[in-house]
Amino acid sequence: MSMDVEKTFEESGAVLRGHFLLTSGRHSPVYWEKFRVLQSPRHTVELCRLVAERFRNDGVQVVAGPTLGGVILAFEVARQLQVRSAYAEKDDSGRTFRRGLSIKPGERVLIVDDVLTTGTSVKDVIQAVQRSGGHIVGIGVLVDRSEETVDLGLPLFSCLRSPAVSYPPDNCPLCQQGLPLTRPGGL
Repeated sequence: MSMDVEKTFEESGAVLRGHFLLTSGRHSPVYWEKFRVLQSPRHTVELCRLVAERFRNDGVQVVAGPTLGGVILAFEVARQLQVRSAYAEKDDSGRTFRRGLSIKPGERVLIVDDVLTTGTSVKDVIQAVQRSGGHIVGIGVLVDRSEETVDLGLPLFSCLRSPAVSYPPDNCPLCQQGLPLTRPGGL
């Protein structure tokens, strides 16, 4: 089954326009509210199938993602690859595996996330996997919205590449225009 990823996000109302504070701390006129897509099991399965198919022959043993959206994606990609899933939660060191979840030394890990902008969440999961001694085979994201290619030093697959401009808060033209800043997550 072929999937038009951009159309799926647009039709679900996941692509928002305005003035948004991103997780990275940067401001952007575009925000991808992935949960509007992930609320649909059909869309979630289809998107995760794209990621799973890309890494199917890479010997993945564990699929790991950051909380919150990465939990859903890690579970579904792992289900499709018939391996286990894990998720890394925020802590003082960035992210760590808790609640009895772990990566064993030498395990082949696929990292998944929802939206890539600066790569901070993915980098934190990379570090958590490396601290555990896991071997990362690649990274799969739903949307790569980075303005410039983020080099993570690993194979990166995105279901959709859609660069979106973002600004540091102290040099944001949206702020200068007086547009109200929306903090997504509570929408």
